[in-house]
Amino acid sequence: MEKTNTTTSGFISQLPKNIFSGFVVSLIALPLGLGLALASEAPPISGIIAAVAGGIIVSIFGGSNVTITGPGNGLVVVLLGAITTLANGDVFQGYLFTLAAIICSGALMIIIGQLRLGILSDYFPSSAIQGMLAAIGISVFAKQFHVMLANTSIKGDTISLLASIPDSILVLFNPEYRAVAIAALVGIISFLIMVFYGKIRNKYFQLVPAPMWIVLLAIGLSYYYEIFSSQPYPIDTSLLVQMPDDVFSNFPSPDFSLLFDLKFISVVLAITLISSIESLLSIKAVDKLDTVKRRSNVNKDLTALGIASIVSGFIGGLNVVTVIARSSVNVNNGGTNRTSNFFHSIFLILFVVLFQDQLRRIPLTALAAILVYTGYKLAAPRNLKDVAKIGKEQLLIFFATIIATITTNLITGILIGILATIIIHFILNKSVMFFARNLFKPNVLMFKEEINGNYFVSVKNFSNFMNYSQLKRRLDTIPETQDAIIDFSLCDFVDYTVQESLIGYQETFKRKGGSFEITGLDIHGTSSEHPLAVRSLIPFSKKIKISATSNFTKRQVDLQHIASNFSWQYDPKKNIDISSVQDFVFFKTKKINYINNSIYDTQSIFKISDIEFSEGEFIARTLVRTTVLTINLKVEIPKFTLDKEGLLEFVYKFAGFKDINIQGHPDFSKRFYLLGEHPEQIRSFFKDELVLFFESNPYYHIECNGIYLLVMRKERLASIKEIKALLDYGTRLEKVISSIQSNEIVLKSPKIKS
Repeated sequence: MEKTNTTTSGFISQLPKNIFSGFVVSLIALPLGLGLALASEAPPISGIIAAVAGGIIVSIFGGSNVTITGPGNGLVVVLLGAITTLANGDVFQGYLFTLAAIICSGALMIIIGQLRLGILSDYFPSSAIQGMLAAIGISVFAKQFHVMLANTSIKGDTISLLASIPDSILVLFNPEYRAVAIAALVGIISFLIMVFYGKIRNKYFQLVPAPMWIVLLAIGLSYYYEIFSSQPYPIDTSLLVQMPDDVFSNFPSPDFSLLFDLKFISVVLAITLISSIESLLSIKAVDKLDTVKRRSNVNKDLTALGIASIVSGFIGGLNVVTVIARSSVNVNNGGTNRTSNFFHSIFLILFVVLFQDQLRRIPLTALAAILVYTGYKLAAPRNLKDVAKIGKEQLLIFFATIIATITTNLITGILIGILATIIIHFILNKSVMFFARNLFKPNVLMFKEEINGNYFVSVKNFSNFMNYSQLKRRLDTIPETQDAIIDFSLCDFVDYTVQESLIGYQETFKRKGGSFEITGLDIHGTSSEHPLAVRSLIPFSKKIKISATSNFTKRQVDLQHIASNFSWQYDPKKNIDISSVQDFVFFKTKKINYINNSIYDTQSIFKISDIEFSEGEFIARTLVRTTVLTINLKVEIPKFTLDKEGLLEFVYKFAGFKDINIQGHPDFSKRFYLLGEHPEQIRSFFKDELVLFFESNPYYHIECNGIYLLVMRKERLASIKEIKALLDYGTRLEKVISSIQSNEIVLKSPKIKS
């Protein structure tokens, strides 16, 4: 009961800032809703209806916390194509058909949500999605640029619209065009406001979002001509927002007569595809912004979005999606729960009811300017540059998706992007059969380690967007407050999409108090110097220098920081000189391939390294990578092996070795297995302080070959957290050994025989 009261009081205390945040978001949603509807050739009010329906329904039934819903940028191209083609050019009838398609799409989204198919978004390669978004941006830009310049007569596909841009600009200088020059000027000024808004640092100016400044100035211009000027308002009525006299009456009736038409079905599928992708990407992005660090239930949200789209379609609105820009504004203005989405809808209703006359004064050119800027941001040259940095193959996928989307449609475009990604992966690995053999095999092994409770996940064979869901399912079961280690040592190929997705897990675990470390990627070749570049064990990328710090994995960067903090050296390169470890008993029956990622001090006492070795031969051959610490004691001490009691004891006894007990320390003798060829000298060396050190610290496998100590825990790569613990353990152990009287450490004749 107390918890319920606390929750209720917390909800009430947060209500004022959620109301304020909802109000600020509504200032952006109003012009965007009008603009997106106009860009789709739909009635302006349809965009507002979508925002209102989404805000109310998703805030009640949704599974996210701080997201805002409404019409989305990604659907403009699909809706425009549907409205203008489904009825063979009859825009109003096409709008009625499109409403029916929106309702059917909503039903499909409900099914997707109920079947928990939100995971399907992970089957789309990142570069193909980026290419699809860029293509949408180009299409929106191409269409709305002409409207921004008050030229609403130009029609055609994206390529022809882009080619016609110079003509629309030249028309501005035609004397006969002066009748609409002011409308074009309003559009240009509006665009400049969008561009330079972020550069104005005045806190009072920033209280009003850029789109609302455009609306206020445009409406103010209308009132200036009406009240203060003797000249008539120079912007023609055809270039102003058209609103019905009674917004809440005469809702259009969706037309389902094309229900089984292939063209209609393709529109439904396109709307569903883009709505799902845009919403899922936005939800994931907004979860990272949530100050309370909550994770959304994406399947529940998809169901709610489907319900909202059905309601919106029946009352004449566009489809409803989760939108990233408005959601970001919500978080930045203090929104903490779904009520901000609800209140943003309430404010939109109030705006429409109270300010219908003012909305009719907004020039279409001003709204088009907002969309031109939005389109530019989606397809900005900087995005192209960012993709190129990841790798040339990502650039090919990016361009293949853009070209296919612009020249055909969104569904074909994303399918071409997926196909291009698969073909490039085949080429990089020089084998189609490699993927065919391993695609449906379990490639992820996860278990919780007994010693420290870490969750260890080993990924084998290959990991790309096609089988990433297998890895994701296991990662989602790990509590974010725990420590997880994801090892790719046995994985031949890791693509960009997987690595990008894992970055999100790292950030989430860090926020929740856990750790999420990725190991094993530093042995792979890369397609570029970008840290998220495609990584493969085959030599397709040997041109990339292993020493290029820009190409370091996060683990390597962290290792470099550890070395720097101790004023030590870090060497990432593979080294085939194995003399420092080959004399230890542990490696006697193993073939060491190389040592890399070494951290060592200037006095050559401590050295932490990753070691790759193999056990067995032929079909029984196993490849292992582990992390070890070696300590140069500078003096000779007895050779010994120390490990935890257990299976190792049985193995050693079977091989003829006997456990050495230390007199006066029964607990030590019970917990540890100690062996060596000279028991008396070993007992003499294990003084009280050394025994107490081992008893009061975590278990490690320790060997001494006379001069060097080998310290390790598991036959796998250590995480950064484990490396820090290993380093701390080793330095303290060295101090304990050094503190023992030198006459008790240095061996007197006869020397210990090996």
